Amino acid sequence: MPSIRLIVGLGNPGPEYEATRHNAGFWWVDAAARELKMNLALDKSYHGLVARGSVHGRAIWLLEPQTFMNLSGKSVAALARFYKIKPEEILVAHDELDIVPGQAKLKFGGSHAGHNGLRDIHAQLGTDDYWRLRIGIGHPGVKAEVINWVLKKPAPEQRTAMEECIARTLAALPALLAGEMEKATLIVHTHKPPRPKPPRPPEGGSAPPAAPQPQQPQ
Repeated sequence: MPSIRLIVGLGNPGPEYEATRHNAGFWWVDAAARELKMNLALDKSYHGLVARGSVHGRAIWLLEPQTFMNLSGKSVAALARFYKIKPEEILVAHDELDIVPGQAKLKFGGSHAGHNGLRDIHAQLGTDDYWRLRIGIGHPGVKAEVINWVLKKPAPEQRTAMEECIARTLAALPALLAGEMEKATLIVHTHKPPRPKPPRPPEGGSAPPAAPQPQQPQ
């Protein structure tokens, strides 16, 4: 099975979008860049932030399109065509409404499910035969609220869950770059259950009972 040569993170450029749910793909690629000690820098030829490195003697690329989400494919296709990277050698990390924060799924091919970034990548590559790392952001529960939801910052506990998920799934990076996709899938899909919350103190915040005093001899 081909190994991953191009890892793409999806998001919207600009500080106003930096911490929004739709930028979860950028967060993952930022973490991958730190892990691989690669520096992302603007490359106008590929309409995005690009880093090139080498793993086991093979060239790999990281890419964060700066085209805005609905034109992500323009950036991905430009880099992939120039370096002759096949669709099955591409991994796209993106936010996923149908997965709860704290979880992620690795998937090959299939529908874009209405995700505008994936929709444009499908169109520009002419195929859906590429890998996706679907990072859970949860669903607002009402379809009409989706646009607002993805462009807002997650609640603090959701952001924490997403950051923990990114740190955990990053462990799949060596397997992805070695083409060990079954191993990578197992790592990504294995998640620890949430830590139990400590018991709440009794109402009124009363202090714990005092230790019993030793009795005086009669």
